[in-house]
Amino acid sequence: MTVSGLPVIPETVTVHLGAPSASAPNVTLPFADYIANVASSEIYPTWPENAIRANVYAQISYTLNRIYTEFYRSRGYDFDITNSIANDQSFVNGREIFSNVREIVDEIFNDYLRRQGTIEPLFAQYCDGVEVTCPGLSQWGTVTLANQGLTPYEIVRNYYGNDVDIVQNAPVGVVGSSAPSTPLRLGSFGEDVRLLQIRLNRISNNYPGIPKIAFTDGIFTYDTEAAVRAFQEIFDLTPDGIVGNGTWFAVLRIYNAVKRLNSLNSEGLQFEELPREFSTTLSQGDRGRQVAIVQYYIDYLSAYYDTIPSLSIDGVYGDATRNAVLAVQRTFGLPEDGILGEQTWNAIANAYYGIISRIPVTFTEGNIVPYQGIVLRQGAEAETVRILQEYLNYISNYIPEIPSVSPTGYFGPQTQQAVEAFQRLYGLPVTGYVEAVTWDSIADLYSDLYVGNRLSDGQFPGRDVGE
Repeated sequence: MTVSGLPVIPETVTVHLGAPSASAPNVTLPFADYIANVASSEIYPTWPENAIRANVYAQISYTLNRIYTEFYRSRGYDFDITNSIANDQSFVNGREIFSNVREIVDEIFNDYLRRQGTIEPLFAQYCDGVEVTCPGLSQWGTVTLANQGLTPYEIVRNYYGNDVDIVQNAPVGVVGSSAPSTPLRLGSFGEDVRLLQIRLNRISNNYPGIPKIAFTDGIFTYDTEAAVRAFQEIFDLTPDGIVGNGTWFAVLRIYNAVKRLNSLNSEGLQFEELPREFSTTLSQGDRGRQVAIVQYYIDYLSAYYDTIPSLSIDGVYGDATRNAVLAVQRTFGLPEDGILGEQTWNAIANAYYGIISRIPVTFTEGNIVPYQGIVLRQGAEAETVRILQEYLNYISNYIPEIPSVSPTGYFGPQTQQAVEAFQRLYGLPVTGYVEAVTWDSIADLYSDLYVGNRLSDGQFPGRDVGE
């Protein structure tokens, strides 16, 4: 799978020379060479050209389905496909390649089959049609159809249905693992989280013990953690609510299974189930919520690191923010380019979480608890929600436009209304979510009001002395 989520033709294929669990060597070779080998091992060069082409389309699509869905990689294997005909296609390492097969493969190696309205390469099941029959393509049957004058496209539609199309000229590129570079947990955000949420919600249709995630918005908060823990418990994984490689690939494997992505009757991947272009790279000129969140973290770190300057949280990646990012990179020994990429973000987040982990997460009147890195929204239940409610209640005593709420620790509709009222009143995006910037604004106002209304020694309310 690529960043865009659309299939690409891999530059190479790693083949296991045996059954999946057998102790056997792997060989890695160019994708086109692999397909030419399979075609030369399974069909005859004397067959009609249209029959050969129809078979090659099926072989390409079958291979891509294995790679795109990470069928073997998600099971912990270090290969893409096997040469066991009980599991996959025939491949004879080092065999002679037929010249006419080679020419056809070189022409169409980056074409594959796909059902209309879906994304994944078709799991183009096939068999010889003589010794073995199956629901998919009959290899010997393609000869009969080709001799009847059918085109390759008509032949594959004859076997796979009229809703099958041939995707032509797919891009060639490096296909890496889909697993996130760092584990996903409370506080994570981005496209990996959104895909995780979509997959868990679909899996929960078959496994109702997994609670639904209300918002598949790429924000890893308490409902996502609850779904992850339930999934881990059902599938005998450590129920820690953290998505490392083991849980990521288990989710992918079960998702592929319930969607039947490795079968002819696949439910199909839809475009909304693909990764979006969610950039975690920010640079000078960028604006918006992501920039403001980064500014908050850097500004907080400035109180603990003399080498990092404080920042105004305005959501604009200008000169001041670039200089602060350069200072962060210098402080943590990173390449100094002034661009906030994954490495720089991880350094900022790790330093921030290291600091706040030593601060008690409990409401104490007048004290401020720093943002815990976890977005709060409707449905969340935690001590941080109760602290938020205490802050909002105190503020509502002085600002009647902000309604009071019950400090229950549960983020319900009333809490959302209070948050939205605050955001509206103070010019923040009205989302009803409490992320870093909203938390910081609420906490700052609470602190200002609390300090401003405390009487120090020698201070007296403004009353007439004669009273």
